[in-house]
Amino acid sequence: MTDQQTNKTAEEVKEEEVLEKEEEVLEKEEPVGTAENGEPEEAPEAAPQEPEADWQDKYTRLYAEFQNFRRRTDKEKSDIYAFANEKFAMGLLEVVDNFERAMEHGSESDPKFSEGMQLILKQLQGVLEKNNVEEIEALGKPFDPNYHNAVMTEAAEAESGTVTKVLQKGYMLNKKVIRPSMVAVAQ
Repeated sequence: MTDQQTNKTAEEVKEEEVLEKEEEVLEKEEPVGTAENGEPEEAPEAAPQEPEADWQDKYTRLYAEFQNFRRRTDKEKSDIYAFANEKFAMGLLEVVDNFERAMEHGSESDPKFSEGMQLILKQLQGVLEKNNVEEIEALGKPFDPNYHNAVMTEAAEAESGTVTKVLQKGYMLNKKVIRPSMVAVAQ
């Protein structure tokens, strides 16, 4: 034999060894699954990848939802601050009503006492105004069920549906009615 033939046989031997090793590795790998008949099952298909446009759409929707959530919570928070004084204002309104009744039926025998009561009433009304509590104007206005509570009707020379008498003043806190006016309406 020549040197070339010996070299080839050595190369062929190396190739045969590599092929044998590859076959051993393939035999050691287990199939993904076996069917009932013993044949290997096919590998499950990978979940289809979502295109980038779908991810962009999901991101946009999620971002919009978050912005709506933020606006809603900011509005709720501002409403809490705006109407936190509602119960307190309602308690003060009862005191103002009693002062006004006392002023209507007060005696004129002591003008200094009457003047002092008026100053206290103005001070209470000033506190209400500073806290955005305002009186609902009703007398002579058309009846509006959003602002007025009609407790009686009366025959009057005014146009039908017009408020003729205010029995109890109504008030709004930050443009929200906290107590409607109790009124008499013309028939």
